[in-house]
Amino acid sequence: MGPSASPRMREVMGCFIQHIHDFARECNLTVDEWMAAVKMINWAGQMSDDKRNEGQLMCDILGLESLVDDITYQKALKSGKPVTASAILGPFWRADTPTRPNGTNISEDTPEDGQLVYMHGRVTDVESGEPIPNATVDIWQASTNGLYEQQDPNQKEHNLRGKFVTNSHGEYWLYCLRPTPYPIPNDGPAGKLLTLLDRHEWRPAHIHLMALADGYKPITTQIFDKDSAYLSDDSVFAVKEGLIVSFAERKQDPQAGLELKYDIRLARCTETFS
Repeated sequence: MGPSASPRMREVMGCFIQHIHDFARECNLTVDEWMAAVKMINWAGQMSDDKRNEGQLMCDILGLESLVDDITYQKALKSGKPVTASAILGPFWRADTPTRPNGTNISEDTPEDGQLVYMHGRVTDVESGEPIPNATVDIWQASTNGLYEQQDPNQKEHNLRGKFVTNSHGEYWLYCLRPTPYPIPNDGPAGKLLTLLDRHEWRPAHIHLMALADGYKPITTQIFDKDSAYLSDDSVFAVKEGLIVSFAERKQDPQAGLELKYDIRLARCTETFS
């Protein structure tokens, strides 16, 4: 590497080159096998766009994103404060999700087998416990047919998605669906690799969240229904004990028969990056 390479670039690429060469030697990788892997990587890139990230899905089924997420989370825990546990982003997040008023029902066309949930919580400072106003809580989920809206021509654009801004008490609230298990897409290299590995493609029922606030480290996470199948063998290894939640019965609400309270704790940023 040249003299202008940063110290971190030297560290990361030095480790990467060493280990990938050791890997090739250890398993006696052939040219045909290497080319098959290159074609699979190219296939993932060709399938990816701003609505689906197949390369990230490949990392997910190999457990790499969950491992990197856990390494990052453990660094955040060094303060000794219980920040909200993180989980992988997944391949179906959208940067252009609209901001919606608190109380909005993000299920714009609730399927017949769907159960509506009143979801609410507070975003607080992990050190002081004080509420964080004007924090953004970005939420997205699949419908009961196992598809996110960008996969399904029958769903309205941005269905089951929304960004919500907390009020002066750090509160957010909305209506969504009780999540259901679904298989990850099997029409690309990630699905083919799962088949080659003789593994199932199912994910447990979950809702994605991302919380951001000025001056705080963002949190990307997922919450999992405790009554769901596949909690012990999630195809992308994302389940953590602290992310498993219970849905409660909700009475006297004509919009929803279930309720989910989920609070989020954020840590202040202490590092600067150049």
